[in-house]
Amino acid sequence: MVPPSRPRTTHRPATGPELQERLQKILSAAGVASRRRAEELIQAGRVTVNGAVVHELGARADPAKDAIALDGQRVVTGGVRRTILLHKPRGVVSTLRDPEGRASLERLVTGPLQGLFPVGRLDLQTSGLLVLTSDGALADALLRPRQAVARVYHAKVRGTPSPETLARLTRGVRLERGRAAIADVRVLERLPTKTWLEITVREGRWHVVRRVCDAVRHPVEKLVRVAFGPVRLGTLRPGAWRDVTPRELAELHQAAGLAASDVAAATAPRPRARDKRPRTPRPRAAAPPRGEVRTRTRARPATARPGLRPRRPRPRP
Repeated sequence: MVPPSRPRTTHRPATGPELQERLQKILSAAGVASRRRAEELIQAGRVTVNGAVVHELGARADPAKDAIALDGQRVVTGGVRRTILLHKPRGVVSTLRDPEGRASLERLVTGPLQGLFPVGRLDLQTSGLLVLTSDGALADALLRPRQAVARVYHAKVRGTPSPETLARLTRGVRLERGRAAIADVRVLERLPTKTWLEITVREGRWHVVRRVCDAVRHPVEKLVRVAFGPVRLGTLRPGAWRDVTPRELAELHQAAGLAASDVAAATAPRPRARDKRPRTPRPRAAAPPRGEVRTRTRARPATARPGLRPRRPRPRP
């Protein structure tokens, strides 16, 4: 018998497999973190199911019956999902908590906005639009490389890029780990020693805008993200946030490749086993009385069937 003070290291499901989901999917849908971050929390041993510590990524649970907890706190599943737009200032890291003690989103997203997590990240010196949501399915779909959701930046670069340099950005620039290409680039304003560019990328590689501009010898001095997919920063001030409109939310779902039926199915409650219609047992033949022997009726030969002529035996040579 395991002592009560010692946590168990195995998890036995409390319900049937037809009502269970992967643990990282449950945490993502509950707004705890993105699915990738939820996998890291599971591998770190910070998630428990019915008091048992779970380390395997393939573990499953029933969100309606199993007690799922993160760091000892119960995870509430089936809540209302929320998505907001935030103008991240410079000098703020794109995480809710920073172990190094730097300014994070925790001071901006407080109170009723707790439980949201950012969709992607902006580096420390980049400001602009950041999408935060408690919908893990939406966040994962927006970050899929095959969706190629556009990110639009306004970059102030050093010098004056020539048309040949701008064409080179769209053709692709070789970096340390392969070639990176800009989907679109155009000049917004030319200054004596600087140039404002509008750059559109469709990949979420690390510091991709800064790295490709460094490769063409026009380093970035200021970078602001003004759009993420169909939503734009607009007149939102640094540090401020607002909820997305129903139209913006529908456009985000469309950009993520989530159909309206898929979204409705993801938010609908899962059926219970007791709600299933019981199967009607097939009637069985009554047993014969004691002492009586049941005889089987042999099938008639093919020649005895009506409409068939008997075959004549062939003479043997």
